[in-house]
Amino acid sequence: MAFVILMCVIAALAWTLGKLGVEALKDHRLALRIGMSAAFLFVGIDHLATPERYLPMMPPFVPWHTEVIFFTGLCEVAGAIGLLWPRVTRLAALMLALYAVAVFPANIHNALSGLSVEGLPQSTAYYWVRLAFQPLIIWWALYAGGLIGKRAPLTPGQA
Repeated sequence: MAFVILMCVIAALAWTLGKLGVEALKDHRLALRIGMSAAFLFVGIDHLATPERYLPMMPPFVPWHTEVIFFTGLCEVAGAIGLLWPRVTRLAALMLALYAVAVFPANIHNALSGLSVEGLPQSTAYYWVRLAFQPLIIWWALYAGGLIGKRAPLTPGQA
């Protein structure tokens, strides 16, 4: 949930700056990409810095828990950077949407298992509510990356 809140707050700030006249931020999709990029960068760095926090979230059917946590952190950081790099924005958006689909089974497992994870609410309702945000994250990546919705250039000079 903190992920979605961070994504929304940063996107709203970027969008507001665009409305206040910052020319580079007048594109609402860019504001959405900035918000998503900030959230994925934060979470990706956290995966790399504190992998032990994510160990309780790993379902038993996933092998190599520590390695998978490290890999997902790298994917999140790469996707965050890619969203802001015009040459690979669409690819990064697609990969982050697929990433959100890929982690959905683990999120279902977490909701069913009732976890106790440091830094997260202890209520099992938290994990169920988190599931509801997964489609939003997928849509956000695809829309912000220009893969769905009105197909517009991602930057003024891009075709």
